[in-house]
Amino acid sequence: MYRIGIDLGGTNIAVGIVDEAQRIIAASDAPTVSQNGAGALLNDIAATVNDALARGGLALRDCAGAGIGVPGTCDTARGIVRYAHNIGWDGVPVTAELRQRLGLPTFLANDADCAALGEVVGGAAKGCGSALMVTLGTGVGGGFIVNGRIWSGHGGLGGEFGHMCIEMDGAECSCGQRGCWEAYASATALIRQADSAAKAHPESALNTTVLNGRTIYDAAASGDETARAVTARYAEYVGVGLVNFINALFPEVVLLGGGVSGAGEALLASVRAYVAAHAFVRETALLPEIRAAALGGDAGIIGAAALVH
Repeated sequence: MYRIGIDLGGTNIAVGIVDEAQRIIAASDAPTVSQNGAGALLNDIAATVNDALARGGLALRDCAGAGIGVPGTCDTARGIVRYAHNIGWDGVPVTAELRQRLGLPTFLANDADCAALGEVVGGAAKGCGSALMVTLGTGVGGGFIVNGRIWSGHGGLGGEFGHMCIEMDGAECSCGQRGCWEAYASATALIRQADSAAKAHPESALNTTVLNGRTIYDAAASGDETARAVTARYAEYVGVGLVNFINALFPEVVLLGGGVSGAGEALLASVRAYVAAHAFVRETALLPEIRAAALGGDAGIIGAAALVH
């Protein structure tokens, strides 16, 4: 049977109907309108599910269940979103509400955990017993999968990768603490670092472009020395966090996703070199392979659908 995967974001609801081969055979999306309350948004989600089914010529009876990834702290056992600040949810019984609307078994997890699970069941970590996925976007998120299951800590409160401290009393983070990995390794941090470097070097090409992950790496590839210095330092910031995770967890594979991962080998090669030089087990043959995530925006849908199993 098919499974329904729902990836709920702060701006968009994405729904896919996923088959046994982890392929999305039909999809639909809609804007996330959260200001009208949780009930109205859950109605929109159900409507988007029905639209995806209609596009695929399917009905709810053709599906074994539905999974949903939500950008917030999730009590997966009880199916409750404890807190999701960007959509205004606090203590919302998501699985019970969607089960009432869809008439199907429904399962819940954090959206970053779903993306990691999607990569394990159908992406760059397929077949791996354990995988760590880190997303380098507006913030730093990710998920840890062990034996095909999400590890999210007691009560679902683990997995806040971006808020591991890498520098005591360091740069201020959006969470209010200082020195968080997110304050150094997010796309937001990369842009801030590039902007600061550009102001110090008026001759740099960084001063003549809109700064984002792609343009910063493009400038480095073109030979701009300021951009090269920025991207080299940024890779070290990414690497120091990965070293900590590898030393503590030692997964089979590490995946990098999110917007900055689009830099590909320009980022990955530098990160691998840093990890090889600084991980406790420095013999590179023993280190986890560091790869780019493969599924892009589909990872969250495929992972959410995999919750049904």
